[in-house]
Amino acid sequence: MNNNATGQIGDRLYRFFTRRVVYHTLFWLAVLLLLTIFEETGQGFGFTLSNELINLMFYILIVYFNLEYLIPNYLTKKKFLRYSGLLILATLIITPIKLFVFYLKFSSVPQLQADLLQNMNWYFLLTFFIAGCSTVFKIVTDWLKHLREKQELQTQTMQSELRFLKSQINPHFLFNTLNNLYALTLKKSDEAPEIVLKLSEMMRYMLYECNEKQVLLSKEVAYIRNYLDLERLRQGNNIEISFEVNGRISGQKIAPLMFIPFLENSFKHGLSNQISQGFVNIVLNVDEHQVYFYIENSKPDAPPKRDPSRPSGGIGLVNIHRRLNLLYPGHYELQIEDSPNTYAVNLMLDIEPQPQKLEV
Repeated sequence: MNNNATGQIGDRLYRFFTRRVVYHTLFWLAVLLLLTIFEETGQGFGFTLSNELINLMFYILIVYFNLEYLIPNYLTKKKFLRYSGLLILATLIITPIKLFVFYLKFSSVPQLQADLLQNMNWYFLLTFFIAGCSTVFKIVTDWLKHLREKQELQTQTMQSELRFLKSQINPHFLFNTLNNLYALTLKKSDEAPEIVLKLSEMMRYMLYECNEKQVLLSKEVAYIRNYLDLERLRQGNNIEISFEVNGRISGQKIAPLMFIPFLENSFKHGLSNQISQGFVNIVLNVDEHQVYFYIENSKPDAPPKRDPSRPSGGIGLVNIHRRLNLLYPGHYELQIEDSPNTYAVNLMLDIEPQPQKLEV
């Protein structure tokens, strides 16, 4: 039998046993078995089993009266006194009926009839205890259900927010890259085909691999190298760009596109035509448990004027803060140093434990 067939059988069994009527029936059968095993009447197995069937019938009656009527109509509406009074009243009605049925059944065993009359109070307490246990069970299961639904809602909310944040990152970078390519095509640069090839590799990464919860660090590094090569072609000799990787990169994984907003910020806001010899220096240190990302860029003496007809930027850094809080809560450190001539970002990510497993 192959894995698919085994999985289908498992799914069917799970759906069957999680049906309410099935697991309730199994529960009451287990109760009947336990009552029959531990009850000793000295009258034989058949006599004992018939007694416990009667007991079970009245227990089922008060439990489902409590679950299906009293709790929904009174307890959940915070009518505690009325609920308690009706539960006691139901116990006072059902218990004498049960005792009367047993009294008739024990007509040939006077000793058992005498025990019934002698222990009436205990039978009342036992019936009320069974009903109370069903109330506790209902409260606990409803609380667990509410907690599970709340967690699922939080997870769905986080997933939606992460998708939204990533949808902002990808087009933002794409638009910047297309602008760079457009500038080179206007110059009829022979380097344009190389840019198209690198852009194709980067788009393949963003469209197909960045939909995973995590990506290989090696692929993220390759993406950064393509990004920087593209910027070198665009910037020419005016800008010094360096990228240093220290440590062994093997199978480490991180959330995708964590570093790109910092790169975008360095080239978009840190460099301008006012700088004759600017720089962007990047260092990536990798060890077994952590990744350290450092980027520093030069700044112009005066901030470049922004075209009022174009929307303001800065969405990348806002997104990266939010994504870090969602994916690496308590497992990252971010330091930003903004001096008059340089801007530096130092980011540390714990790669163990792994980021929260959210569908992004």
